[in-house]
Amino acid sequence: MARIGGRSLWLAWPAGLFCAAAVAAMVVLALPGVPGAVAFVGDTLRAATAPLPADEGPPPTPATDCRHLYSQPLWSSLVWSPEALLSQRRTPPLSTPEAAAAAAASVVVTCHWRGDGGRFVETTVSTLAPEAVATVTSTLSAQGFTCTAGDDAPHCERTAGEVTEVHDLRGDRWVSSTLSGWMPTGYAEVVASHAFFGR
Repeated sequence: MARIGGRSLWLAWPAGLFCAAAVAAMVVLALPGVPGAVAFVGDTLRAATAPLPADEGPPPTPATDCRHLYSQPLWSSLVWSPEALLSQRRTPPLSTPEAAAAAAASVVVTCHWRGDGGRFVETTVSTLAPEAVATVTSTLSAQGFTCTAGDDAPHCERTAGEVTEVHDLRGDRWVSSTLSGWMPTGYAEVVASHAFFGR
């Protein structure tokens, strides 16, 4: 091999050995971190290919505001509906003021969604004395609602034209929903579940 002018072998060999020793030392220092790096890369790749969860998970207590009254998929479908506008307030149930007055219910929250073409969805969560459940049920039955009382949780429903009214009672909670020209999939079941159990 031809020598390059200006290079000194007695300097090149020690410098080469020093560089090789430095690289070997770095490899030795890096070895303990290899399993962690492999695990990190594996976790990152698994997280990137895992399916997204269908829901953000239950809130820790029964829902007391509009955001926690809906599951993530239902919330997204309502928010992205044409001309959707949410009003959070504390007004009595829209469909049955007589039942609310008879039961002396106390409103926790009312969520009113207005959509395009005059359609709307409204849900009111109220608290009442457990003994007032029978009063609400009898008042609703007298107004033409069909009521069932499975597992001590009365469910009353009535449909007239494009308006559907649904009432669910459990313990000291009453969930009243009115849907006019707008019927999101599973709406009444989701809001009742979140209002009673937080999921």
